[in-house]
Amino acid sequence: MNYPEQLLHYIWKYKLYTNQTFVSSDGDEIEILNTGMLNSNAGPDFFNSKIKVGNKTWAGNIEIHKSSSDWKKHMHHIDPVYNSIILHVVEKIDCDIYTQDNRKIPQIAIDIPHNVASNYTQLLNSSFTIPCTNTLKDVPKIHLNNWLYALLVERLERKTNDIYTILDKFNNSWDETFYVLLARNFGFGLNSEVFERLALSLPYFYIQKHSDNIFQVEALLFGQAGLLEDDTILDDYFLQLKKEYHFLRKKYTLNNLDGFLFKSLRVRPQGFPQVRIAQLAAVLQQSKRLFSHVLEKEDVDLLRLFFHINASEYWQTHYTFGKPSNKKTKYPGDSSINVILINTVAPILFAYGKKNNIEKYCTNALAILEDLKPEKNSLITEFKKHGINPLNAADTQALIQLRKEYCDHRKCLYCKVGYQILSGKVTTV
Repeated sequence: MNYPEQLLHYIWKYKLYTNQTFVSSDGDEIEILNTGMLNSNAGPDFFNSKIKVGNKTWAGNIEIHKSSSDWKKHMHHIDPVYNSIILHVVEKIDCDIYTQDNRKIPQIAIDIPHNVASNYTQLLNSSFTIPCTNTLKDVPKIHLNNWLYALLVERLERKTNDIYTILDKFNNSWDETFYVLLARNFGFGLNSEVFERLALSLPYFYIQKHSDNIFQVEALLFGQAGLLEDDTILDDYFLQLKKEYHFLRKKYTLNNLDGFLFKSLRVRPQGFPQVRIAQLAAVLQQSKRLFSHVLEKEDVDLLRLFFHINASEYWQTHYTFGKPSNKKTKYPGDSSINVILINTVAPILFAYGKKNNIEKYCTNALAILEDLKPEKNSLITEFKKHGINPLNAADTQALIQLRKEYCDHRKCLYCKVGYQILSGKVTTV
């Protein structure tokens, strides 16, 4: 099998090579004192390495390739950045190599240990969505828990970058950013994209101006969603909203979305987009500074109460416009509120803390996830089937990161579980 260069990086990083002392292509004895630190950006593969050539110690950088000839293929021989290389590590030595300043670089060849090659092949060719399915449960808990914590932080940092993109769009307005993120997550997966588009088409500033009037907030949201365009609905409340929206649309020069973009097929009535928009309106109408209220609430129960708000009176007897139903409150359910806390509140608190160097908010974000019950979905069910039982939402967020960013892309070389398997610390089945 033609193994990737990254496998050589892996063997070098974790010292999985069998030799402790090497002989260079020029016959010099070379001892590896420090393999260095892996560089994930442009430039040499390993920084701050240290080797001993004969009686002389060298400190510098190391480059790794499949074969010596890759040095020229990658144009390193004319790049001054690579003048700092003290050792070239390859699987196959097939030529001499020189730096841009014409210094000959010593080279050593390393073999891919049979057990590493075998384990890597099994993981790479696994037919399971989780490549290490048969081994996962045997990974020591301390290693798994440490990796899950790292994955959780990694997931929050990825979401932080997404939040910063929105923040830049709105000139560092955290209120607008929170509003867009909140609206997106009120779409609960199926309608997330169109709910985000709704928020982007309707600046939060306009919501704030009418936050003392739930009727006007609903008129703005339903009108912008394109859900007030049906001429066959003669419901009084619908017609009042429509009239109000037409006035506000002209006042603010708004352009609404197409109502057909909102999906309700195979959705339970309490999850209809009309109900979700009504619930979102009720949350937005609570305060002119929504994000400030979230920042102030450190306790997860207080945050839950903040989002546990009933939709307006009309929606007590409706799931959609013009079709009355039995009277029923329209509070968001516990699972819906959990989704908001997991995907809106925790990430934006983490992002705010990182942006402003306030550790408290990052810690609060982690605490919220640790306080919430584990999420339930097919991805988590699969991990549970193989012996991984998450204790809370922090664990499930970590497992989602593991599956989406590592398992799905077969990035076993970068996974701490993969390390346990590839190094032979855990035996594959």
